[in-house]
Amino acid sequence: MTFLKNALMATAMLASFSAIAADPIKIGISGPFTGGSAPMGVSMRDGAKLAVADINATGGVLGRQLQLVERDDEAKNERGVQVAQELINKEKVVATVGFINTGVALAGQRFYEEAKIPVINNVATGTVVTHQFVAPEFKDNYVFRTSANDTIQSAMIVEEAVTKRKFTKVAILADSTNYGQLGREDLEKALLAKGIKPVAVEKYNIKDVDMTAQLLKAKQGGAQVVLTYGIGPELAQIANGMEKLNWHVPIIGSWTLSMGNFIDNAGKNGDGARMPQTFIQDGTTPKRKTFIDAYQKAYKVDRIPSAVSAAQGYDSVYLLAAAIKQAGSTDGVKVREALENLSTKVDGVVTTYDKPFTHDDHEAIKADMVHMGEVKNGRVVLAK
Repeated sequence: MTFLKNALMATAMLASFSAIAADPIKIGISGPFTGGSAPMGVSMRDGAKLAVADINATGGVLGRQLQLVERDDEAKNERGVQVAQELINKEKVVATVGFINTGVALAGQRFYEEAKIPVINNVATGTVVTHQFVAPEFKDNYVFRTSANDTIQSAMIVEEAVTKRKFTKVAILADSTNYGQLGREDLEKALLAKGIKPVAVEKYNIKDVDMTAQLLKAKQGGAQVVLTYGIGPELAQIANGMEKLNWHVPIIGSWTLSMGNFIDNAGKNGDGARMPQTFIQDGTTPKRKTFIDAYQKAYKVDRIPSAVSAAQGYDSVYLLAAAIKQAGSTDGVKVREALENLSTKVDGVVTTYDKPFTHDDHEAIKADMVHMGEVKNGRVVLAK
């Protein structure tokens, strides 16, 4: 009887261990799935879901399935804080991908740093995002990024406006969020390096629908080009406001000029707007074509609302999965160390990542991976 009892106990323990081993690996995914920033958040989330489905279909990671735990941060800093704490403390995620808005990232990612859990910013671009927890104050940084930071973008915007197109009188219109104002600072630094001082620097708020006052100051200052840092709905108001004033100068701005709600709301007034892009919805490689086709089929759309966000969301999951596999663990410290020392290349849709991070450099996207896009007939195409 004792032998039988011991055998039954051993069997029960093995079954218990197998159940634990089979538990899914929970990954947080947070972003704005409602509101003006939703095209970015929804596209990022849906791109990440495609990556998870692909990985799970081939056996998952460490013999376990990946499970996304979604939270809508509504593009609000205070909600981002709440979401981060909930994902860490209640859901027990091993890592999180997301953060669309720079302000939300800066407010929420400190909880991942404290918990020693990696977070991959796959859309937020504020230059300071990956520098919030660096030496000497912090020994290790748990914040990573797979989007083109604003130092890269502002340099490209100014290069396009000043060097390539020879404009000497520029105006800046930026929204009042952390994203807009930090981007505006980067633009002014890049202009200063070229010896250019803007003829107008104007600010507006989220949900503003009349940019007449700001545009008039830019026009009266003799601006030959308008440089922007904002998100889709308000950027469309800038383009439409310029048409109302019968003032036709180019718009060159950050990557968000590619958002669907800019293109749709601006209509023909948005044509010609140029912006840095890590990814354009064009099947120029087999990997990109497969991704675009899968997105269109899964979500019943033709144009991805924010193709950049979708692609970067997809790639961030693959990088995280590669790190967990290399670490042989879901422990936050080990996953961070693996991200900083990835030994295998990761084939993404933005690029093929070859040692994308180091201990002191958590930026996967470098300047040579980013190209200028242009709005043309309701789509974003590679700028000529």
